[in-house]
Amino acid sequence: MKSAAPASYTLGELAERIEARLVGDPDLRVSGLATLTDAAPGDLAFLANRAYLKYLADTRASAVLVHPAHGETCPCPRLELDNPYLGYAKLSRLFDPLTNRDPQGVHPSAVVSPDAVIGARVEIGAHCVIEAGVEIADDCVIGAGSFIGADTTLGQGSRLHANVTLYHGVSVGQRAILHSGCVIGGDGFGFAHDGAHWEKIAQLGGVCLGDDVEVGSCSSIDRGALGDTLIGNGVKIDSQVQIAHNVQIGDHSALAGCVGIAGSTKVGRHCLLGGGVGLSGHLTLADGVQVTGMSLVTNSILEPGVYSSGTGSMSNSQWRKNAVRFKQLDEIAKRLTRLERGRRDA
Repeated sequence: MKSAAPASYTLGELAERIEARLVGDPDLRVSGLATLTDAAPGDLAFLANRAYLKYLADTRASAVLVHPAHGETCPCPRLELDNPYLGYAKLSRLFDPLTNRDPQGVHPSAVVSPDAVIGARVEIGAHCVIEAGVEIADDCVIGAGSFIGADTTLGQGSRLHANVTLYHGVSVGQRAILHSGCVIGGDGFGFAHDGAHWEKIAQLGGVCLGDDVEVGSCSSIDRGALGDTLIGNGVKIDSQVQIAHNVQIGDHSALAGCVGIAGSTKVGRHCLLGGGVGLSGHLTLADGVQVTGMSLVTNSILEPGVYSSGTGSMSNSQWRKNAVRFKQLDEIAKRLTRLERGRRDA
């Protein structure tokens, strides 16, 4: 397998790319990114958290990406940016070996339908299966063991890591990243009960992922029962997330690990769902809603803001006492109402 040579850039090139103020030699070259403590000569380090400011003076990095407020204490050339972490994120892709390697073409063991349309500079790994009617745009990478079902489309520059499954009739936008083990387009959990048995409801819709979507490993996005399940542009989905049929997620929302969303719920734009959040079905979350980790949402949220549910951790003995009080809350509320009514009537 042929890999590209290690990436190397001048500070001038990097400053221009992220629109940073350069203090130092613009021709100085760096060939890697590292933390302040791990950096060696030739590396670019970054300081994005004040907690690590104590390591700045002793860094061995050739240059550091810093906020202007910390520039004067930097012992080496620097790139100054108001949001150093965002600058680091942008530069990280320049040094990613996966994005700096030549496409390998179609592996001899891959099974590609003659009816599939394959774009230019596409890599299809070993033991992949590409069914009829599939359209794969230019510059895509399909990892080993992946399956792409009939009539599915994959937008330009998208990457499927090893063992990704796209069922039939799935649409993936440009520059998507789908991690190993994720399944897009499996059947939604749809059944009708006749009193004794479950009758399966055929899931006739599909899944549509927008541009710049990322889906973590072992996550599932179910196809719609009739219409499509819709994932907007720029949505980021962590590992082990379950998104049920006909869910809609607005642009640039982010879902942390182990989120579960029941069917037909609509999540707005720029929403943040913490790890382990559960959303009941047929709800609506407004744009800009943030739900903190391990919360259960059973009613629609129509105003932006931060929402939580559940109780914090405590000792088991304290929890047992509180659990008894929880059972008494209804009776206590009724007694309080009677007392207040008696005072008003007195």
